[in-house]
Amino acid sequence: MTRWQRLRPRGDGGSALVEFTVLAVLLLVPLVYLVVVLGRLQAGSFAVEAAARSAARSYAAAPTEALGADRARAAVRLALDDQGFDVDPDAVTQVTCEVAPCLQPEARVSVRVRVDVTLPGVPAGVDAVVPLSVAVEAESVAVVDRFGASAP
Repeated sequence: MTRWQRLRPRGDGGSALVEFTVLAVLLLVPLVYLVVVLGRLQAGSFAVEAAARSAARSYAAAPTEALGADRARAAVRLALDDQGFDVDPDAVTQVTCEVAPCLQPEARVSVRVRVDVTLPGVPAGVDAVVPLSVAVEAESVAVVDRFGASAP
């Protein structure tokens, strides 16, 4: 055996499989995490948009303000539960009216819904560097019907 044969590496078989596996894991794990986070943020966006729109329409179509508040609360709860957010509707919903009382004919009722979407897999200790949640909010305006409104 010559000197060059002794210095040449032997047994190169299988190293490509190991390299491919390591690179695939290093590239796919962050990509899968990104897809999961973006999916959760999109679910939050869908939830607050549907909640605000449904709550504003429910409130504006109600015969009384008390019934409107109950219907808006139920609409927000349903829309948020549909996307997997278990939060108190009163804590995330803000209803404002441009006139008082709210349900005058052609009055505008505005509903704003804000939910903090928790990022999956972020440990609590890194809160100073990476935020643990992202606030997602939507606002919708509905106009009280001119002929169907209740008398003040």
